[in-house]
Amino acid sequence: MSRQLLRIGRDAGRRSEAAGTRAAALALSAFAVALCLGLVAMVHASYAGKELRRDARTPVGQTEQSPATRATLWLVGSDALKGQRSFSVVYIAPHTPHAPLPPGVDRWPGPGEAVLSPGLLKAGAAEGIADRYGRLSGTVGQEGLDDPGEWLAYVRPAKGMKAEAPIEVVVGFGPKAGMPAEGLQPGTGRDNDKPEWMFQGLVIGLLLVPSLVLLFTALRAGAHGRDRRGALVDALGGLRRDGALIAVGEAMRPVTCGAFASIPFFAVAAFVDVRVPFVGYVMSSADVRQHGWPVLLTPVAVIVTALTLAVISDQLSSRVEGTRPADASRSRRQRYLALLCAPAILLASRGPELAGDSTQYRAWISWIGLALVVLTLPAGVAVVVAKLGGSLERTGRKRGWAGALIAGRRISHYPAATARLVTGVTVALIVFMQALAWQAMFGTYHAEMEEILSAADRNVAEIGPRGTVSAREAAAYLESVPEGNVPVVLAPPRTADAGPITISGGCVALESLRLPCSPTPARVDVALDRRLQQLLHWNTEGGTYLKVVRADHAELAEQTVQSTNTLAVVRADGGVPAVAALKEASYRAYPRGAQVRFPGEEWLADGIPDRDQGRWIQLFGVLGTGILVLAIGLSGKAEFLRQGRALAPLAVLTGGHRVFHSSAAWAIVAPLALAALAGCVVAAWTARPVARPGMAYFVPWGLMATAVTVVLALSVVMGLWAARIAGRQARDWRA
Repeated sequence: MSRQLLRIGRDAGRRSEAAGTRAAALALSAFAVALCLGLVAMVHASYAGKELRRDARTPVGQTEQSPATRATLWLVGSDALKGQRSFSVVYIAPHTPHAPLPPGVDRWPGPGEAVLSPGLLKAGAAEGIADRYGRLSGTVGQEGLDDPGEWLAYVRPAKGMKAEAPIEVVVGFGPKAGMPAEGLQPGTGRDNDKPEWMFQGLVIGLLLVPSLVLLFTALRAGAHGRDRRGALVDALGGLRRDGALIAVGEAMRPVTCGAFASIPFFAVAAFVDVRVPFVGYVMSSADVRQHGWPVLLTPVAVIVTALTLAVISDQLSSRVEGTRPADASRSRRQRYLALLCAPAILLASRGPELAGDSTQYRAWISWIGLALVVLTLPAGVAVVVAKLGGSLERTGRKRGWAGALIAGRRISHYPAATARLVTGVTVALIVFMQALAWQAMFGTYHAEMEEILSAADRNVAEIGPRGTVSAREAAAYLESVPEGNVPVVLAPPRTADAGPITISGGCVALESLRLPCSPTPARVDVALDRRLQQLLHWNTEGGTYLKVVRADHAELAEQTVQSTNTLAVVRADGGVPAVAALKEASYRAYPRGAQVRFPGEEWLADGIPDRDQGRWIQLFGVLGTGILVLAIGLSGKAEFLRQGRALAPLAVLTGGHRVFHSSAAWAIVAPLALAALAGCVVAAWTARPVARPGMAYFVPWGLMATAVTVVLALSVVMGLWAARIAGRQARDWRA
């Protein structure tokens, strides 16, 4: 009997109302949910793998109890590519024979040689990164990297290293060698990466929730026919188990096909390092194999979940307690959900304030509130539309508007159909607004600094040697400045807000900056060159005038070693300095190289990690919105097929197909338009808690207006589509 019931369900899935649409929707939704759950598992695998490798490469400092037979000199520095986040440059040298090497480095580089990660070599090829720190000795293996795309460099200085501050002596790496030393670990991931719970929240909110909405939409497609089937099973004395087996048989094949279609994607990620499009992050296949075993369970979990929801949906719609008609019961259920809509919106928008400054609890309260809003807002819109439908019905009867009369009766008596229709729209707007809010939170600082620095002249380079340098090293650096680039040194007043600001340089440099070059110091009250204005703005405070001093390289070298002074390089012709060549020269002249950047760039660099990680939000937001648009289309098609069959006989009564257009306008376009407006307001309101405590929040009304316009245009297209389907079915009915 069980097998027969499953077969009945399978056959019903092929021939029932909107059968093809529902099967396609179930397969796509199962595929999307499986991918999202697998992504959750892979995110955890990536974080777990990176944490293990970080611990394994963290140095263990030398103590009185540590053996002195194996020791390495260690110093962590940093560098950056143009417009990118900083990365670690670690200086190493053997302190004793058989000195330990960090993971990923299989042999000691020679003096003046460097070992770079593959990702850094590729990203910095345009800047000549392979030769910046010395001769390239090899590449860092993946076991020594956070992820395959990490930027990291190990450099053995040509002049050697001494066991004195700030250089540390380390005796090993990782917990097996002893107690890891805080502050000595290479890499910037621990400082820049967001917590795992935050990233998982993005995946769940921007991808998994839309996929579940698509699954819900697919399960309810063609619900009216299944409701009639359930009533028939009840009339024939069928049990809940019988109805459940039929529902499982109907959904089994498309759900199974969709869930198992995700396996090839997981297989690729398990055996090949995958670069995520648009973001550029490279996921380690080793992490997926070692920590991502829950990925194997996702297809089974999706099948079980989808079939369970199919049974529950079928039972709730076909089993009604009491003597009320099923439609009345569903209307009552929609009203209950609509009553919960307002508290859900308050929880999502104001509830996070109860958590104070706790970012994690704020996020979880916000996500719970958003989940409740997603569940209740479509019902709220449906109930409002149903109330308006009654007025529309009376107006249509009074004025003889057949389309208004028909649409009013349908939307007032079938609020569940309206809820299914508008669910995708409301959730899409919420997901879209959440993506914008998270992107704004991550990128606000960087965007503000970009705006501030947009007026900065980037035709000047500041050079800041790392650590203590000698005048001889400074002179060697000045001699290696590329041809056409000329140095100047800016010195602040000797006392704050008093005395002159001194600028020293050769005649070519001074004249390039529109300054006099005389044998004796000259006074200048107004800086005319834009590059000089930027140098003064970012590097000096106070000063009553500018003192211009002609100086040769030896004098400039003496001034450069003073930490309060600023060494800058400009091109004599006013062009952009050779930044890459200046960086490479700094590593040959100075033991630890130098920072080379335009004025104010250090403030911009702090926001680059948030800017880069904001790309994940853009990617997830676009994908989530695409999933919801698909849900809107599939739900709309199923409703149109049902409505078309119901309206087909009206072609005979009304004498034409005009009634289909007016009915579609009231029953399709109007609810979607109302959902767009309501969803816009609610989405903007519920996105407020995403802002950090104390951070101002501004709704991007221009983008929201664009989104609403797109939804309104989509509603018109869907209304025309519905009218066309109804007209085609009317012609078939008459034939």
